[in-house]
Amino acid sequence: MVIRPSEPSPEDILSRCPSGNIVFDEEHGEWICADTGEVIAERVIDRGPEWRAFTAEEKERRSRAGAPLTATLHDSGLSTVIDWHDRDATGKKLDLKKRLELIRMRKWQTRTRIQSSIDRNLAQAINELERIAEQLGLPRLVREEAAIIYRKAVEKELVRGRAIECVVAAALYAACRLHRIPRTLDEIAKYTRCGRKEVARCYRLLVRELDLRVPLVDPADYAQRIASILGLSGFTIKTAIEIIEKAKRIGITAGKDPAGVAAAAVYIAALLNDERRTQKEVAAAAGVTEVTVRNRYKELIRILDMNELQKLQRHEVRTEHF
Repeated sequence: MVIRPSEPSPEDILSRCPSGNIVFDEEHGEWICADTGEVIAERVIDRGPEWRAFTAEEKERRSRAGAPLTATLHDSGLSTVIDWHDRDATGKKLDLKKRLELIRMRKWQTRTRIQSSIDRNLAQAINELERIAEQLGLPRLVREEAAIIYRKAVEKELVRGRAIECVVAAALYAACRLHRIPRTLDEIAKYTRCGRKEVARCYRLLVRELDLRVPLVDPADYAQRIASILGLSGFTIKTAIEIIEKAKRIGITAGKDPAGVAAAAVYIAALLNDERRTQKEVAAAAGVTEVTVRNRYKELIRILDMNELQKLQRHEVRTEHF
């Protein structure tokens, strides 16, 4: 038989330290008299939280039970879900009667989880969001941000009269911009039934009505992604970013498509570091046309120094021979 020590009552603790100057040692679970150093009670179970909070906001944010809340579920993850595997706790398959009972329970659970029109809207939108984000390989942080943006749009009735898919795509693009994840409107619109113009229109609406502080797109973010797709070295990426920074200081990137500028910078950097890639390959990796790469290339070579130009010209001559 296991004998569990009972916790002392407050009266017992005070009787052993009349001054009442008692401290609790959290590490060892002991109540100690600060005057005499006597351990009044030990092996005390602390039923409080393991975290500390100094304000009401911190307490609300840190208090929890079960899985953490998430914006990527229409009910924020508060409700439970009946497992679909139809097996008991030992892993054995349930009999037919029990399986039919669970089917009915799941049906009623779905009905109770999604009751209002807003719940139905959010459930459909979150499914679309997860589908598009999965296709684009977006991280969980971006998905959470996009879900929060969409919820705000629903609260302000910005979704009314618009396709859910288009607003979701716009929210994802806004989340990518906020977290500096290099994704273009064309890439996101590609996985929807909306056109690029409609997604762009919804994006501008979200930025304006929700007062989103979206930073400007940095071509350097695109350069790293393009170089990674092409399998270029870190030194080439560094060279491409240096070319972009020089172009930004001079001001020739203003009003230009960041993906196009990044593609041209990567193309030049690859030539300078003997990791040649064709304009067609670079354009495909960047999601732009070869014409865009050529036009931005002509603009960027003006800012190169003499040694870089000579090396570039040698590559061009070698290419002409082939």
